[in-house]
Amino acid sequence: MNQQNLPIAVVGGGIGGLSAALSLLRAGFDVHVYEQARELREVGAGLVIGPNASLLLYGLGLKDAMEAAGVAPLAWRQRRWQDGQTLLLSELASRTPPEFGAPLYTTHRADILGMLAAAIPAGRLHLGHKLATLTDDGRKVTLSFENGATATASAAVGADGIHSAVRRVLYGEEHPRFTGCVAWRGMVPADKVAHLDLPKESQLWMGPGKHFVHYPVSGERLINFVCLVDRDGWTKESWTERGDIKDVLAAYDGWHPQVTSLIGAVNEIFVWGLFDREPLPRWSTGRVTLLGDACHPMLPFLAQGAAQAIEDGCVLAACLKRGGDMAAALARYESLRRPRTSKIQLIARGNKTRNHLPDGPEQRARDVRMLAGDAEWSIGATDWIYDYDAAKASEDYLGLPPETLVA
Repeated sequence: MNQQNLPIAVVGGGIGGLSAALSLLRAGFDVHVYEQARELREVGAGLVIGPNASLLLYGLGLKDAMEAAGVAPLAWRQRRWQDGQTLLLSELASRTPPEFGAPLYTTHRADILGMLAAAIPAGRLHLGHKLATLTDDGRKVTLSFENGATATASAAVGADGIHSAVRRVLYGEEHPRFTGCVAWRGMVPADKVAHLDLPKESQLWMGPGKHFVHYPVSGERLINFVCLVDRDGWTKESWTERGDIKDVLAAYDGWHPQVTSLIGAVNEIFVWGLFDREPLPRWSTGRVTLLGDACHPMLPFLAQGAAQAIEDGCVLAACLKRGGDMAAALARYESLRRPRTSKIQLIARGNKTRNHLPDGPEQRARDVRMLAGDAEWSIGATDWIYDYDAAKASEDYLGLPPETLVA
């Protein structure tokens, strides 16, 4: 058996796994995706796709689908919790296309997942395949699944999320740290809150011990919101735990009516605790590597979790396209990606503190700087994240001309 002719196995059919598969397919590889769920679905949740990721999705031929699935907000507005004062308004529509090459989109996770799945050729996405064992004998990787199926691959990519089974095989059990923050999320039909006259913006409201984010998704038919609140303890780490709307309204008692009106308009709400993990010192062993939340889970304070997973897939495809020893190619991928993702992980962690300052001297100093347009608080602080083309970075790093990255 010639292991070089074997397919690449991607474990996990989420946004990271599917986008990685598309990047690998575009680079000419035989790829199969194995997803444990019996159907692809997402409980209602919003997702921000930054220009650094939408640019890559455009490159995968998904520009029209992305424009249909996403909303390009006109601005990012940061506000005070009780009176709604605008502390900082960052224009997006006038900046994003010329400066970054593609817009920032606010989206519904289910819309993006469906878009990516529809682009995967028939027969390459295998549902109901929960990983049981994975072995690497140095020549090939063998995967077995709880449904009795097996697969042999030239390499395996663990894109199976924050509870990654592939990471557990490589590095053992990991014990995440509770961040002291829980999040409620919900979706509201836009016509149900039409009286609020919400602009086409992403808005972040900051207050003592909590903040609130909302933005339009699904062609502006829905408003997604996320409530992030400090809490002493939490034991579960789930995206599908139902919450009580009364608890959320109590947590935001005294906040501006726009905030409480959005919360009160939701039919159901979900709650999860935010857990943190230190950046992994290593992602790859032999013919097996990790991608996305499996190796660098991002707290939602910089809106880069999905974007960084999409970047991972692009760079992984470029490194494998260069050829040579598989383990060396995976090491190249890791060496290019790990410094950037680790930096973003740590910055996202720090943003929680500035968003949740109690009213007082520090908060007032922050607000003064924001009102003055201080770049540290504006979208300009993330230019280095958005103004990044993972495909070009890969070409420069590997010394490859652009045409070699496309089959």
